[in-house]
Amino acid sequence: MRFRSFIIAYALVLAILLFADRRPHATPQDRYSHIVDLTTAKTLEMTARNSRTEIIAPGALIPGTWAAGEIPAERLIAPLVVMDLNVAPPAQISLDDIAEWESKHGAVPQGAVVAIRRPDAGTQPSTVVPIRTDAAQFLMDARYTIGFVVETRPDFTSDRNLARQIALHGNYVIESATHVATLPANGSLIIVAPAKGKNVAQDDVRVLAMVR
Repeated sequence: MRFRSFIIAYALVLAILLFADRRPHATPQDRYSHIVDLTTAKTLEMTARNSRTEIIAPGALIPGTWAAGEIPAERLIAPLVVMDLNVAPPAQISLDDIAEWESKHGAVPQGAVVAIRRPDAGTQPSTVVPIRTDAAQFLMDARYTIGFVVETRPDFTSDRNLARQIALHGNYVIESATHVATLPANGSLIIVAPAKGKNVAQDDVRVLAMVR
């Protein structure tokens, strides 16, 4: 009788263990410690165009593509990675720079926005597009990036091929961003908020980074 009771108890315990093992394991929720506003603050003295954080939509580079307010909402929230720029001429992110970044931090997440950080952005404004065409092409083709963030106001007329490729891939560029120096290399989430439905190719934008 005791042996039968032992068998029944053992079977019951085994069934409970098997049921518990089949239950989905709880996964920790992503938590962000703080929010960084990447938008240049507006004051009465800051009325010039080069003092505003703006979005360059694909339509600013190739007419007929997305205007700022037409960019799909799912492309306005994305993982954010930050790459440091070597300001020695030509002061552009290269394929070697991307390879070095990925050797330290892992592959750039697919569908990410890439911020390019200049150590001298506050003192030495530059109109140079801070990424080489082949490097941008790699990020858009192999990592499916959806946008770039820069601290300066680059002149895309100096590299028509790069401008065309950015637009054809549906990427946008956030220019004159601020506080990029405070961001970690990866793990953040970016939120870009252009005015919905506004049919302009380039416009003021609010940009926030949620940092773990």
